[in-house]
Formats: sequence, C-alpha cells, structure tokens
Amino acid sequence: MIRNHRALALAMLAATLLPAGSALAGGEVNIYSYRQEFLIRPLLDAFTKKTGIKANVIFASKGLVDRMKAEGSVSPADILLTVDIGRLTNAVESGVTQPVNSAFLAKQIPPQYRGKSNQWFALTRRARVILASKERVKQDKIRYEELADPKWKGKICIRSGQHVYNLALFAAMIAHLGEEKAKAWLAGLKANLARKPSGNDRNQTKGVYSGICDLAISNTYYMGKMQTNDKKPEQKKWAASVKMLFPNTDGRGTHVNVSGMVLAKYAPHKANAIKLMEYLASDEAQKIYAETNHEYPVSDHVPWSDLVKSWGVFKADDLTLDKVASLRRKASEMVDEVNFNAGPSN
Repeated sequence: MIRNHRALALAMLAATLLPAGSALAGGEVNIYSYRQEFLIRPLLDAFTKKTGIKANVIFASKGLVDRMKAEGSVSPADILLTVDIGRLTNAVESGVTQPVNSAFLAKQIPPQYRGKSNQWFALTRRARVILASKERVKQDKIRYEELADPKWKGKICIRSGQHVYNLALFAAMIAHLGEEKAKAWLAGLKANLARKPSGNDRNQTKGVYSGICDLAISNTYYMGKMQTNDKKPEQKKWAASVKMLFPNTDGRGTHVNVSGMVLAKYAPHKANAIKLMEYLASDEAQKIYAETNHEYPVSDHVPWSDLVKSWGVFKADDLTLDKVASLRRKASEMVDEVNFNAGPSN
C-alpha cells in the first residue's frame, strides 16, 4: 500500500513538473525548493549535463516542510533547498531530514556552515550589511551597535523585524550583547527608523535613493540584483546611490547568513540526492552560484565574482549558525516586546 501511495505521489510530481506527454528519465532527483527555480536552474542544468540525472523542482514560497511532514514516508522529495539558518534548522527540528556523512561535503563546507549532526549544509553566504547614502553619509565604517545611536534618528529603513533575515541578525546581537543590552539596542534601532518596517531589502535601498532614509539594512546579494537589473533599470539608480558598509568588520565581524540544503528523511532517490548535494558544494557549482546569484561561495577556496569583489572585503562573524538559530525565538519575542514593527514613535 505504501508503495502504491509513493507511486501516486511521484506521478503527481511528474504531472506538476513535466509537459504533457513527457516521461520521467531513468535517473532523477526531486527537489523541493524555497529558492525560485530561475535562481537554481543553471546549477541543475549543469548537474544534469554532467551526470545524466534529471532534476525535478517544485518551488513554493512557504509550506514545503509542512508538506513533507504530511506526505511522510511516501514523500517524493529527495532534497529541500532553502535560505536562512532558521529555515534549515526548522526542517531538521520538524523531523523531515536525515544526516549525510560525506567526506566530500566535510572537505568543501567549513564546520561553521554545516550542522553538528550533518543534518544541514550551507551552500552560499550572504552578509547583512548597511547600504548608506553616498551623498549624505560621510563615514565609511559602522558597527551594528551604532544603529541605536540617536544621531541616526529618522534615518534608517528596514523590512519587517519578524522577517527571517532580521531575526537572524537580532539573534546574533543577543548572542553578542546578552538579552538586556540587545533589547535596549533593538528599542534604539526602532526609535531611529524613518518609517514603519515594510517591503523587501530592495525597497529599503529605494528609500535611501528617494531621500526617505540615509541607511538601509540589506543582504548583499540584493545589491548585485539591482546593479544588473536590465528589466527594471531604475533599480540600477537605487544601487548607484548607496555604498556598502560591512558592520563590525574591524571587530567581531559582519553577520553572515546562508542558503542551504537538507536530505529528505524518506528520499526515494537517496544516492542521486547525495550526488546532487555534493555537486552543489563542488568548486564548479560554487562558481556558478557566485557568478549568477551574486552570493559568496561557502567554500573558502572558490573565488568571488568580479561584481561581488567590487563591494570590498570584510571579516565574517564566526558565531556559529546553530547558536544563531537557537536564539531566533527569543529574537522574535523581543521584536514584539519593543513593538518594533509599529515603527518610530512620533
């Protein structure tokens, strides 16, 4: 009976992913992805060309872990691709993953960018930086702690405090400052906001360009997406109006988050899935990530793209991502306690 259910699930996956009249190739791997397919398709096409294994993708912006839990042992998922350490550890805690003991992954991915039990593995890095107005901000260095300084009152733009990117940053601040000081810092940051937190990271940069704020908190790769956006050339103007500051790079280092992968607990094509995981961690794939997605390779020996290099060098915070993940719930509670998303008080 379970076998029949799995066959039905795989047939449904094929119907979702393949054109009418197509047949699944003999070798395949099924990917549930929170990353949009156009971002990862160049990598998957290269993998298929190299191995002959067809990569099927289901993309969703939310709900994939819940879907895997509901599908249970008949899930067709082999790999889950996602962003943010919180989402990676949530998948592990939800019981939908299994460990991968691969000497190649251990060699390619530094210890701080993989789970202690080999349940999750990072693929790319992105720094949470400050994009500052070239016209109105003279300084070229900044610390996260400084964002609570009253000199920035009414001058900072940020997306929702409950967004995973900000929760990871706030969790890192709790780890470094302790709960009491981190809460005071978060209240100070709230007081310095130019408006209610809203929109995505690109929208914050637009706020700087428009003169609404002087500082925008953003992930690095959004800068690359704006700088190369031929379809929406106005975003190139937004990017040209700011300079990238890497906070705390002279001290403990800039907060870094990741995109990553897990092996599904009931992966029906486990061997192929591990082949894909190892390929995605390879120098070849890491270079593709660096060139197409404007992210930092997780492998230290893979060079950054020329565009990413143009932003400058920085020191990454060596705080473990498992520690960051463990403090995300406290960070979320703190966001509500200071009423962060209400924005600045008048």
